[in-house]
Amino acid sequence: MNKHHETTGPADEQQITLRGPAELADALPYLMGFHPNDSIVLVALHGNRGRFGGRLRLGIPSLPGEWSPVAEQLAECLIEGSERRGSRPDGIVVFLCQDPAEGETSRRVMERLRPLAQRLRTACGTLEVPVYEALCISDGRFWSYCCPDARCCPPEGSALALPGTSVMAAAAAYAGIQVRGSLREMEGRLAPLTTPPAADQEKALDTAGATLVPRILDEEGREQVAAETLALARRLMKRIDESPRSSGWAETDVADDRLITHDEAAAVILGIQDRDTRDRAAEWMEGPDAPPALRLWRALARRCVGPYCEHAAAPLTLAGWVAWSTGDEPAARVALGRALRVDSDYLFARLLHEACNQGLDPETVRSCLRAAGSSRAPSGSGWPDEGARGDGGRGDDGRRKGRSGPRPRRIRPPLGKKALPPAGPRPATSASADRARGSRRSGERGTRSGR
Repeated sequence: MNKHHETTGPADEQQITLRGPAELADALPYLMGFHPNDSIVLVALHGNRGRFGGRLRLGIPSLPGEWSPVAEQLAECLIEGSERRGSRPDGIVVFLCQDPAEGETSRRVMERLRPLAQRLRTACGTLEVPVYEALCISDGRFWSYCCPDARCCPPEGSALALPGTSVMAAAAAYAGIQVRGSLREMEGRLAPLTTPPAADQEKALDTAGATLVPRILDEEGREQVAAETLALARRLMKRIDESPRSSGWAETDVADDRLITHDEAAAVILGIQDRDTRDRAAEWMEGPDAPPALRLWRALARRCVGPYCEHAAAPLTLAGWVAWSTGDEPAARVALGRALRVDSDYLFARLLHEACNQGLDPETVRSCLRAAGSSRAPSGSGWPDEGARGDGGRGDDGRRKGRSGPRPRRIRPPLGKKALPPAGPRPATSASADRARGSRRSGERGTRSGR
């Protein structure tokens, strides 16, 4: 293991050898950067020494009927992704992490998930990559699905090492690796508010929508709204940056929420639904801009309440981008993954999520944004992936390209909460769906042509 959150190349100076299921179970939070909850985790191993490579995490599907196709897709994604990064895995380690439900024991969790472990082992074996170890971690204990020796893997399970007492913990501290808490806690920082002020925030979003939508539908008004949105976001970042520092992340989030009024949050949330405005905001990705921008996007994601929950895709994606750009890959994956749960077709989140999971260098994306910022026309877009289309000379609104003036954007009114997609990998959408997505993101919900 080296000092990076994601190991895709040869190990650096600091190395540690893990022997046996106990040390593998203890290493999982340090491999991921957090304690995964309700998760399937697959880790690729390379070479005779089993060097850690790419890793993949997915929520455990609640329906056993989904386990077989999910296992096949996960195995295929990890193996093919590893091959694209340079080499096919020589083996895989599987982790199943789930705490007991009310009235359930951790051993019962292990037995209930045994068929899932077997399907994962079969799926990897079908692709000629063996599973060296498959572990279940539940309520502070672990079991091995592969080791039949009761002396090291007793039927009642084994207790995990106390936090901070293992050789893995010492090596991680030396390498500067931090465990951020549980996945549930990290997602909670991005979840919509459920406190009484959520009703006031929803009213503010209704009011702002009635004011901003007619202006955005007007070509000249759209540019004015973009300028106002970015100026307000800048002021909020300055306010956040100048506020006293809190001791913990929970206190920091509460303080940030108090710094932003309902009307201010509503204006920025609706403003960044426009793709061009969002891309300009994405340029606050490094240097002194990055920390306050990350806090702002997290706070705005929490303000997407009630029927506006789908609007959270924009601030969540911006939060994931800034986290990835500043080297916090675990936080980036959590934010981008949540953005795709909110809106599985959000193209910006999909592009970043794939790039982050493939271990690409964010500097490539930063260079694009810097270039776009320095040469952008008032109506330009910083993401050629969303603007370059093989559509026969027509834009995503069906008009001929080359017309004068910026393309009008539409903001969809809230018409009820969109159900979250089921856990498990989703098939890739068609190119026409991606093209339609660029306009629908800021458009009215209704008939979705091009899907």
